[in-house]
Amino acid sequence: MTDWGLLDPGAADTTGTDDDAVLAAMVEVERALLRAWGSELDEFLEPQADALDAAALERPVLVEGVVRDAVPVVALVPVLRAQLDAAGLASDRLHLGATSQDVVDTALMLVARDALRASRTALVTVGARLAALADAERRAFRIARSVARHAEASTFGILAAGWLDGVSSAIEAIDALTFPVQFGGAVGTGTAADAAADRPGAGEAVRAELASRLGLADPRRSWHAERTPVLAVAAASSSVIAALGRFAGDVTLLSREELGEVRLADGGGSSAMPHKRNPVDAVALTAAAVEAPGLLQVVVSAGVAGDERPAGRWHAEWMPLRRLVRLARSASSAAARLVEGLEFDVDRAGRTLAGAGPAGERPDRGVLAAASDRIVDRAVARFTSVSEGGPRP
Repeated sequence: MTDWGLLDPGAADTTGTDDDAVLAAMVEVERALLRAWGSELDEFLEPQADALDAAALERPVLVEGVVRDAVPVVALVPVLRAQLDAAGLASDRLHLGATSQDVVDTALMLVARDALRASRTALVTVGARLAALADAERRAFRIARSVARHAEASTFGILAAGWLDGVSSAIEAIDALTFPVQFGGAVGTGTAADAAADRPGAGEAVRAELASRLGLADPRRSWHAERTPVLAVAAASSSVIAALGRFAGDVTLLSREELGEVRLADGGGSSAMPHKRNPVDAVALTAAAVEAPGLLQVVVSAGVAGDERPAGRWHAEWMPLRRLVRLARSASSAAARLVEGLEFDVDRAGRTLAGAGPAGERPDRGVLAAASDRIVDRAVARFTSVSEGGPRP
């Protein structure tokens, strides 16, 4: 029995991050490595690469291998060799010059890249809707709140612009990432690859070719025990989740019946109270935002590696890293659903502002309108610039 989402609203979208996706990514690394060696050795290894089939692998064998070896690749390589042998193909070039960490690290970078690019696409959708809301409601006055109390007058445009700035920052965090390939051999020196090709520097050439074939960056080094690439991915994912968690918290509060300044298109049901419509997408975003800091802490702790490959710290990193990119992707999808049907109740907010006493009288409406125009215009311009950029390899 595997986890299939029964208790996981914060990460309902598992596309591209489940065990099958990671396995497919590891096989894709081995496939690309064969082709890279074909270029380096001037050998035709396309049949071997094409013969590798992740879907045909027996999962229980790999799980047993993880229990036995504490890493999946030790069991993976023999079963891939068996596929080549069954096809009548030479298997001596499979996994050549590589170590388990090369395959796992590179596969997880593939998974993270694809998940965060999907997250970026959803974030652009979220931002476009927020930009439209900010522009439309730049003169819709409301009472702002500070430390859970009425503060002074603001506008819905400014509120939406603040959410939009968070989305822009999340997109910038993703766009700043590089997703590097890993290929260093047993202790990161690349000597096994050099020896296999009988040429100094062959490992460097194979690594560059492997990166090109996978669409990853060539870091021009091994980062087996230098985990800043993983920390960067984890931090960017956490930034996405935090920005959307802030948005969800505001929406949850302002859509309460006693406030009613935000209206949501629909909601989930209650087993005990049929009249309720719960803000389920905001709930999912909040759940992700509550969970993410603990996952980030594990990744940061694992980054204190040591040796040429740490005992246990690297292994502890896999699940929280994958979980963070899954939460980022899922949260972005939930935010796109949430914002699609979100509306402001300007009349309700106006009545609350009118009853706010001295807090609602500051600042002068003309001054506030000018400030709202400035804040909204800058947030929209920033989002437009950021969203029209693009992620790195």
